[in-house]
Amino acid sequence: MTSPPPLAGIKVLEFAGLAPGPFAGLLLADYGASVLRIDRSPAPTGDQLTRHKSSICINLKSPSGTALLKALIPHVDVVIDPFRPGVLEKLGLGPEDVLCKLNPRLIVARMTGFRRDGKYKDMAGHDINYIAVSGVLSMLGRKGEKPLPPGNLLGDFAGGGAMCFMGILLALIERERGGRGQVVEANMVDGSAVLNSMPRFNLKTPMWGDERGTNVLDGGCPYYDTYETLDGKFMAVGCLEPQFFAAFLKGLGIKREDLPGPREDKKTWPYLKRLFTGTFMTKTRAQWERIFDGTDACCTPVFTHSELEERGYDHRPAVTLKSTPGFAIQQGPEGRPAAVGQGKGVKGNGWTSGGLMPGTGGEGLLKSWIGWQKGMQYKEVEGALELADNKAKL
Repeated sequence: MTSPPPLAGIKVLEFAGLAPGPFAGLLLADYGASVLRIDRSPAPTGDQLTRHKSSICINLKSPSGTALLKALIPHVDVVIDPFRPGVLEKLGLGPEDVLCKLNPRLIVARMTGFRRDGKYKDMAGHDINYIAVSGVLSMLGRKGEKPLPPGNLLGDFAGGGAMCFMGILLALIERERGGRGQVVEANMVDGSAVLNSMPRFNLKTPMWGDERGTNVLDGGCPYYDTYETLDGKFMAVGCLEPQFFAAFLKGLGIKREDLPGPREDKKTWPYLKRLFTGTFMTKTRAQWERIFDGTDACCTPVFTHSELEERGYDHRPAVTLKSTPGFAIQQGPEGRPAAVGQGKGVKGNGWTSGGLMPGTGGEGLLKSWIGWQKGMQYKEVEGALELADNKAKL
């Protein structure tokens, strides 16, 4: 029997910000937390990471707006701070000296790019900068070419938002044990460095010890790479183990005795690259799919998102909890398998997001959370909410 998601009942205030903070909030919402985004103005935002969230607008430069925020703090479990160091303090909302004193059980998750105590702490930056100073970027790219940034996946999302999400969960576990909240500090430099643990440990081994783009897992190895097919599409090859490599050669129609030497010998790699490149160009991707599907050759098509959407790929929660699954992303009926998630899903099916207009759904959430209503506990001034004059009703 399916029970509510594990974070059901957890109330989260998420200050509107760029990708990492909203992504942490999205993960919390996917697993049942009630997430209320705090927007600073009624103007539309570009935030697409809004699944299952609601919003209110609060002018934090207004004393009445700040007072409303402070009045909310005793009623929530988590605050997500996506700002650069010092912003909350300048607003009079310092986590340890203000927020946690208002609510000792509060967890304040602070998400920054650079370390709070490092030489870059007062500088602006983006994903590319954070993974650059963590050493991760130096390992990415083809031989003889400049380092290649992998979008903003490693810093913003994996090393940032996902690590912040993990920190919040750890703090919630500790609160169950000790009864008190705490400040969680996540940054994308340390987060991406942790994700880079295995490659870093292998820098002094044959696995990853040579120039960028010449190692086993960074595009240097011919049996761990991508290859273009006759129709301009691509196949991905990852047959590292000998038995998988044997299945791969069989699918290509290549005999082992035709190879120039042991595949582990890097001197053979240029020849193997040319051999595999030419072979893949003899058939379309669909033809190669028919050959390799169902085998242990570790050879799969490289699908684009457009193709996946056309084929009806179903987006699912990040992990499956068999008894208390997260909310479904793909639209559909209730009562689906735990891997798909519970509920009817969300509009867009994980392919598109309508975003969240500032102020949408937030007043209803305040009422369901703590019974507050406009005109009693709060009022609206120029599209933003402020604490009502009658403070006795809080």
